[in-house]
Amino acid sequence: MPAADSIAVALIEDDPAIRRGLGLLINGSPGYRCAGTFSSVEEALRSVGRDVPDVLLLDINLPGIPGSEGARVLHEKYPSVQILMLTIYDEDEKIFESICNGACGYLLKRTPPAELLEAIRDVYQGGAPMSPEVARKLVRLFQKTGPPERIDEHLTPHEVRLLGMLAEGYSYQGAADHFHVSINTIRDYIRSIYEKLHVHSKTEAVRKALRSRIIS
Repeated sequence: MPAADSIAVALIEDDPAIRRGLGLLINGSPGYRCAGTFSSVEEALRSVGRDVPDVLLLDINLPGIPGSEGARVLHEKYPSVQILMLTIYDEDEKIFESICNGACGYLLKRTPPAELLEAIRDVYQGGAPMSPEVARKLVRLFQKTGPPERIDEHLTPHEVRLLGMLAEGYSYQGAADHFHVSINTIRDYIRSIYEKLHVHSKTEAVRKALRSRIIS
């Protein structure tokens, strides 16, 4: 039986066998619980609100609303949910579009179970699993999005360094290890950054910091 403080994971996958297998893996792993399995974005939008997950695994290729577009819809409706795309291949353009739409990273469906669970925990703790190629595309995109956005409240040098590390894909735990502080201290810094930038997620914070040239 999953513990009350387990990471709640929902998944949207149209292949019944993969959907069932992932659900069993998540519910059968200590520290995780399956908050719901759905065959489409449309079904998830009708039902996710009953048990909003911490992390959502989202198939990039779906009938109806595709995963890359679904990421935007779901991110707008549930900004606290960390979205991790699932794909068969390294489909850079669709992955890139998904991340621009609010996803935090992606996983190949052939990822071994232990690595998949580790990636879910990494995303939950603030990480962003993605290839260097996709990360570079994102940085180039945000560097070309026009004049810097004005930020009224100044971030401290420490907060700027932390934002830079998050943009490079560091998890909260990785940042805590780097700064020799607890993960709770990092979470306090993150809350302060979110308040100052008026955002609700790591992806939004990094995007705004890049557009305002706080980090590069």
